[in-house]
Amino acid sequence: MTTKDLEAVFEEQVQRCRKVLLQKGKEYTPDEADRFSSFKTAAVLQHTSQENALLGMLSKHIVSLYDMSFVGTDHYDMAVWDEKITDALNYLFILAAILKEEKSSET
Repeated sequence: MTTKDLEAVFEEQVQRCRKVLLQKGKEYTPDEADRFSSFKTAAVLQHTSQENALLGMLSKHIVSLYDMSFVGTDHYDMAVWDEKITDALNYLFILAAILKEEKSSET
């Protein structure tokens, strides 16, 4: 794969992440009052931080990717891989945003 090919894969992935992140945002926080409300609620229910709650949710996607890779990469359509990879990346983007929000509220 050339650098140009990798850049194209990256751009496609970022676009997929953006589309899903915005779509899920409307689904999980329709009033847009607090984009992280589901993570805060999960944290309360689990008696943990919202970062830990998010990482617990992320682990489901990571385990799924492991399971898929052990079965064999050719066993799943690329659309399934794209969905799992996109979800995992979006959880990491959300984690970065949660950390940024917490750091800004501390100051």
